[in-house]
Amino acid sequence: MDERHEGAAGGPGPRHSFEGRSAGMPRSPGVQDRSGPVVPFPPGEAPPVEEPRGETGSTASGHVYLVGAGPGDPDLLTRRAWTAIMDADAVLYDSLTDEALLSELPAGVTAVDVGKRPPDPVSQSEIHDRLVARADGGETVVRLKGGDPNVFGRGGEEAQHLASEGVPFEIVPGVSSVLAASSAAGIPLTHRDHASSVTVVTGHEAPDKGDSALDWDSLAATLEAGGTLVVLMGVARLPDYVARLREGGVDPGTPLAVVEKASWPAERTLTATLDTAVEAAREAEVQPPAVTIIGDVVEIREQVADALSR
Repeated sequence: MDERHEGAAGGPGPRHSFEGRSAGMPRSPGVQDRSGPVVPFPPGEAPPVEEPRGETGSTASGHVYLVGAGPGDPDLLTRRAWTAIMDADAVLYDSLTDEALLSELPAGVTAVDVGKRPPDPVSQSEIHDRLVARADGGETVVRLKGGDPNVFGRGGEEAQHLASEGVPFEIVPGVSSVLAASSAAGIPLTHRDHASSVTVVTGHEAPDKGDSALDWDSLAATLEAGGTLVVLMGVARLPDYVARLREGGVDPGTPLAVVEKASWPAERTLTATLDTAVEAAREAEVQPPAVTIIGDVVEIREQVADALSR
């Protein structure tokens, strides 16, 4: 198991809600409309009144940004994401948001933990309600999500709810852990000599689930045909989907990598094969969040690892 920055903490600090940050950080000039600057109306002339956008007739005066926070390292935030965060009245963040990012919020910004992890998980319906309530109150709200909002991030559900309530919103893309983990580990997801396709699935679902939305026989066939398979959120189910792929006919010698905490100080990469991965992960005590990459492209890491830096 390769490890970056030995002895560093294994993840963000305790989840909490707070206000303020270190003094001296300048406040962003704000999120500007992409069509250009705001032009003031002449004295005595009222701006046009917009009709409510949603079916419910909401008159929300605020705005919501569904922002991808990237894989963890604040340096991997997009410029648009950073601008939205610095201009927000409130930031509703997930469990995996890095504490270093939260510590840089401007004074007066309210940071609210809406993570779904115990002991105080927040339901998705409650998150929906909070977003709408704050926007109705005139706030600029950032819903900060790990990775990209629309890659297993429920960004689509939140966008649908905001639209139904007439709340204006913007989706700000983020660097998905799909891309961050592979790049951090030096593993290309596609390669002219190895793979011309990549498939991304969730590892939360049990492979033997009767009504599973995933066809593991087809995924096995894709691997055998030379594709790359990426499994997100699959640490606990690693033995299950490895066994299912083996049953589907995937060669037990197929290379596999597990990238733990990609871009965090405690990032680690475990390389193995389909045959040895379960025992290797158990011995290394791999913990979430981790991304599993399966396919011949994993072999590239061995060729580039010594020269790889970040």
